[in-house]
Formats: sequence, C-alpha cells, structure tokens
Amino acid sequence: MFYIGCPIWGYKEWIGTFFPPHTPQKDFLRLYSQKLTAVEGNTTFYAVPPAATVARWRQDTPETFRFCFKIPRDISHSGLLAEAKEATQAFIQRMQGLGERLGPMFLQLPPSFGPDHLPQLQAFLNFWPQTPRLAVEVRHPAFFSEPHASALDNLLKAHQAGRVLMDTRPIRTGTAEERQVLQARERKPDLPVMTVVTSDFAFVRYIGHPRMEVNEPFLVTWAQQIATWLRQGITIFAFCHCPFEVHSPHICLQLYRRVQALVSLPALPWQKESIDSEPEQPTLF
Repeated sequence: MFYIGCPIWGYKEWIGTFFPPHTPQKDFLRLYSQKLTAVEGNTTFYAVPPAATVARWRQDTPETFRFCFKIPRDISHSGLLAEAKEATQAFIQRMQGLGERLGPMFLQLPPSFGPDHLPQLQAFLNFWPQTPRLAVEVRHPAFFSEPHASALDNLLKAHQAGRVLMDTRPIRTGTAEERQVLQARERKPDLPVMTVVTSDFAFVRYIGHPRMEVNEPFLVTWAQQIATWLRQGITIFAFCHCPFEVHSPHICLQLYRRVQALVSLPALPWQKESIDSEPEQPTLF
C-alpha cells in the first residue's frame, strides 16, 4: 500500500484549486480525504482533540483513509519519555476512536535528544502497544552517523517501530533569496537523508520547493526508492510539505504519478479531475 498526503487537511488557499470554489471549512476534511489517502496530523502535537472530534473525523473519511498523528509535545518534549506511560496510553486510547483509519503515529524528538537519551526511548518503546504502529523522528546529528545510527536503527527494529525519513534538500536549493525565505518559513533541520527501513512500513516526510522544476530530481529519486520498497512488500506513508502550503497537494500528485509509472497503483481520485494544474508561483519568486 502507498498512502500519500499533506501535513494538514484544511488550508484556505486550496479553495478554488484543490477544493471547489466557495468550499466551507467544515467540508475540508471530507473533500481532502476524497483526493488524497492520508494526512500527517500535526494538530495533536499541540492539543489532544475531544472524543467527539475524533468521532467526526472518522465519520468524514472513507475506511481506506489513514490519519498519522504526531505524539503531543507534552510527551515528546518533556525529556521524561520513560515516565510518560499514563499520558501516552490516554492519547492512544483517544485516537483509537478512529478505528481502522488510524495509521502509524510518530514521535518527533527534539534536537537535544541525543544518544545518551536512548534508554528513555527504549523505555517508551517497551510500553508502546503493538497497535497503532509508531515511527520515531530524531533530530540530533549524532543519529545520522555511526555508531549511533545503527544503535537507533537496531532499537527501532527490535520494537518494529519505523524511523521517520525526512528530506529537506529542496528548501536548500535554488537562489539565495529562495533558500533564505523557504528556510525561514519551514524551520526544518539540515540533516542527511536516510533511507533505512526498520519495520514493515516507511514513513517519509518530503519538504518540497514551490517550483516543480526544483523538486523534479528529488521526486524522481524518491519515486524509485518508494517503488523498490513497494516491490518488497513495504507499506509507504509519504507526506509532502511546502513552505508555501498551497503547493503541497500538487507535489503529492507529482510524486504519486512518478511512483505510478514504475509500479501498478490505483489512480488517485484527483487524477480523474481537470483541476490538475500547478498553483501559481508565489510572487516573491
């Protein structure tokens, strides 16, 4: 399976392109889930939604749709992962109201979380249940070289947890003005791109450029890698960001098409529509 989506499901500037003209906000999720197959839910990083909200999200989406929510920052950024069992279990229980629509959650750890903190992560993984699945995003540079990269990967493999694979190269490409603006708008760390898979799924976060010609070589490479994983039976969750979020759905579509050219995949509903053109470039560029 290849699930693809954006970091959010509701963005007002999508009205008239990704969404029909005059779409009310209450219809954003329903329409989004008819075009893309997953969403990286960043809202839960800041607050846990009420049970009624979770139930409404389930009602608004098809059974084939997947929510991949971020673990709340009160858990991930407290520095006390080993002591967060009760809060973690409460969060999981709340989100399980989504039923089969709940995809892998992801734990985004702060840059200060380094190799010395691995016992904290191990304790967290020890009490994380078999479902839902979990992916872990690290931002400490030590985890991107040996021996700490292997230490982390082996720990994740032992618990069947995924490693979040983030690519920020596109926003560090282009003119000096573009690089400055994009990195200011999308504050992502400059870290090596990893393609290691530590479970039976891969969790990819692609931070795209507003200009598709800049994205092209990166998307081609990712499409080849994703196609290889799919042939190996690995499930893919890929999320396309852009500092100018109006472009994110189009980047999703272009990545999906490139994978589709390499392996057999069903068409996204969006591919059947005429609103397939790329949004206008930001005036700055």
